[in-house]
Amino acid sequence: MSKTIEDIKALVEPTRIHRSLYTDPDLFNLEMERIFERTWVYLGHESQVREPGDYLTVNVGRRPVIMVRDKDGNINVLHNQCTHRGAKVAGKTCGNARAFRCCYHGWTFKTDGTLIGVPHKDGYEQTNFDIKDPAFSLKVVRSENYRGFVFANLSEEGPDLKTFLGDAASSIDNMIERSPEGAIEITGGVLRFRHNCNWKLFVDNLNDTMHPMVTHQSVGDACQAYVDELPEGAPKTNEADIISPFGSSYQMFDEMGVSVGPHGHAFTGGEESIHSNYMDIPGYMESMEATYGPEKARQILSVNRHNTIYYPSLTIKGAIQSIRIVRPISVNETEIETWTFRLKGAPDEMLHRTMLYSRLINSPSSMVGSDDLEAYVRLQEGLMSGGTEWVDMSRFIGREEHPEGNMTRAIGTSDISLRNQYAAWLDYMTHEKEVA
Repeated sequence: MSKTIEDIKALVEPTRIHRSLYTDPDLFNLEMERIFERTWVYLGHESQVREPGDYLTVNVGRRPVIMVRDKDGNINVLHNQCTHRGAKVAGKTCGNARAFRCCYHGWTFKTDGTLIGVPHKDGYEQTNFDIKDPAFSLKVVRSENYRGFVFANLSEEGPDLKTFLGDAASSIDNMIERSPEGAIEITGGVLRFRHNCNWKLFVDNLNDTMHPMVTHQSVGDACQAYVDELPEGAPKTNEADIISPFGSSYQMFDEMGVSVGPHGHAFTGGEESIHSNYMDIPGYMESMEATYGPEKARQILSVNRHNTIYYPSLTIKGAIQSIRIVRPISVNETEIETWTFRLKGAPDEMLHRTMLYSRLINSPSSMVGSDDLEAYVRLQEGLMSGGTEWVDMSRFIGREEHPEGNMTRAIGTSDISLRNQYAAWLDYMTHEKEVA
């Protein structure tokens, strides 16, 4: 079914969006084409392809790609599609390859995409085929690397990556600066969590600070009851340190604040967030001061953001050194990947806390993530039912919003993050006159 610009514009109003944004398969297909396949989408970190031949395979929207380091140390992003009959040339999620050999007819490609081998070449004599013709090499995808974070863009149009990230890039900067060596690396495996909901419900929730007091109330109450029973003077456990803030008040989340910027990006927190009162880890501040000096070290660690959204595909937690990646599958199915980072030069306890956080909050067996998943499923089922046609996003509209660089700052429980995301969604989705 075709949709015009006017059809799509009618679905987004200043304070509400139509439920079909979460339930219409045609809109989902258009999102893959007009958002995920026409803007910067996060692929992976350079530390995941350390050595020549190391590669990852992921989808950018519906297009399979390979992120691979070649023999010269460059990171290339290639369409994962043989130029002969169209099969994927890399079938694993990751690995190391001297070259990519198609499993069907054996066409072989270098890690920069160049075609180097075709079996039984005699059959191409007196044809137009030329192995040196670039048209027969794997298609190179536009990609850029911001401080180790590799993004791809299937379109040649639009801004460069640094412009796209804007002032929101400071969350990546801060996570890297939290390393005494100014460097980070992916470590451990991935938590891959299938969500039976539209991808936007997950992204909507990232900076929604109205839900923790309701959705996570039982977890917060249980944690507080445990803390209250501790002997006088006994320290909290790391688990309680991480979970306790999820039982915080509306006032705390209001004071945390939220900032939004161009292209749908946003972050919650500033000097205060759910991460700002964690217990000190012995030796960490000393190692930071040795590198940066006391004043700079304190300034770096004073930045405490909760979730930073790089719309549409990536969210990072710089203060806890983890990221989550959004991989849409269908209109009501989404895969979320959680990866953890090690701060080079920091005590091992920093990584242990990051991994503990991911297990407690983001894993399929977590105490907090399961609450969110229940809400997502109920949202998807409710929105599919059609009892209410519109989704509200009117909190604090026009109030307490002021600029900070190219970001706009508002009270923490404002719906400004939602309004900003759907303004970006509408811009992407109405880029051309007619949408098929």
